[in-house]
Amino acid sequence: MTTIAPDARMAGVARTYPPRAAVVSWIFFDWAAQPYFTLITTFVFAPYFATAVAPNPAAGQSLWGFAMAAAGLAIALLSPVLGAIADASGRRKPWIAGFGTVLVLASCTLWIGKPGDHAVIPLVLTAVALASVGAEFATLFNNAMMPTLVPPERIGRLSGTGWATGYIGGIVSLIIVLGLLAANPETGRTLLGVTPLFGLDPLTRQGDRAAGPLTALWFIIFVTPMFLFTPDYPAKRPLREALREGLSELKQSIKSLPRQKSLAAFLLANMIYTDGLVSLFAFGGIYAAGTFGWHTIQIGTFGIMLAIAGALGAWLGGKLDDRLGPKRVIAGSLLVLLLSVAAILLVDKDSVLFVKTAPPQAGAALFSSAAERAYLVLGCLIGAAGGPLQAASRTLLIHLAPKDRIAQYFGLFALTGKVTSFIGPLLIGLVTALTASQKAGMAVLVVFFVAGLGLLMRVRD
Repeated sequence: MTTIAPDARMAGVARTYPPRAAVVSWIFFDWAAQPYFTLITTFVFAPYFATAVAPNPAAGQSLWGFAMAAAGLAIALLSPVLGAIADASGRRKPWIAGFGTVLVLASCTLWIGKPGDHAVIPLVLTAVALASVGAEFATLFNNAMMPTLVPPERIGRLSGTGWATGYIGGIVSLIIVLGLLAANPETGRTLLGVTPLFGLDPLTRQGDRAAGPLTALWFIIFVTPMFLFTPDYPAKRPLREALREGLSELKQSIKSLPRQKSLAAFLLANMIYTDGLVSLFAFGGIYAAGTFGWHTIQIGTFGIMLAIAGALGAWLGGKLDDRLGPKRVIAGSLLVLLLSVAAILLVDKDSVLFVKTAPPQAGAALFSSAAERAYLVLGCLIGAAGGPLQAASRTLLIHLAPKDRIAQYFGLFALTGKVTSFIGPLLIGLVTALTASQKAGMAVLVVFFVAGLGLLMRVRD
């Protein structure tokens, strides 16, 4: 495929883009990496750790929060440096391979997290933090390949397709774990009513622990086409020179922000509400496990429904984005998230919005209590709002950023989305530890969405 690059149109210079196989192979990186976020940090291993490995759910939520905070801090400190290298040095694949290896080895290590074995907690949390760093930085360098794959006017479609593919990959991996590997310790059966494959023992929760090795194997298999068929950037300059040049350009971009007040306000708002959204997804499963006593099957089924709601919400959000503009879509999504979190804090196992209800009964049907169904509805609202929030944020950046430096500002956009990613988990962990209350820890998220919405109101689209 040959097209005219925007910066070369005046000169009539044609730019050649790789074939469809290269683009499809790149898209499959999202499919390859998503199980880490779906299986480990959200719906399977994180709730399992909090309820079965840690001394109690509140301690588990607190310890998990500290581990995620440490990983987020490392990501925040290293993102500017690695982003500068990605822009200036050229090569991406060696960095993806290196950080992908960290993700694979750390994910496999999670198998040692046996129920009630408190001695392995430090090693498990270290592995989780390293896997998070590996996944995030492999994604950073993979994203940096986008401008060479399709013409500029199709980058949004490429990004959206990758995002959707990742959603689907997460759902498929979750169905595999719930339907074939992880069984209820009481019945010995998976969600599909079968005994776990490979003789995995329900009593020692081997199906839950298998989420780690499965994530590693899944990544190796599905990231391989990208290495085989997607062309890399040519090497531009030595590492030291690239680092110096990249950091200089980043410094210039940051210095120019005070003169672009709407763009600066938006980047700050994005930094805050993204931190809240990531924390909400990271701790939603842990909170449900502690409140209702849900096991992997209930939490995983909940996760599948959230992912479906997220896909539908993103599709509807795209329609509303064209009709109403991205700022209104972001504001509406934040309002839905704010109200949903506030409502969740008023749902307990035996009450919904101050109304007493029958608590969940052992052996009852899935989501049979009123409180569980209320949590399910509120969770789906959160999933439906999260997709359009992130998609419309990219669109609003395109509206606000200088057109001749759009790639540079997408890098800055990614930086603001990560630079404070440790604050949400850290605050949740601290408040939970100080109060011994999961509910108090989750209440912190209200502040993030209120602050993000307030800053968004200062943005002029």
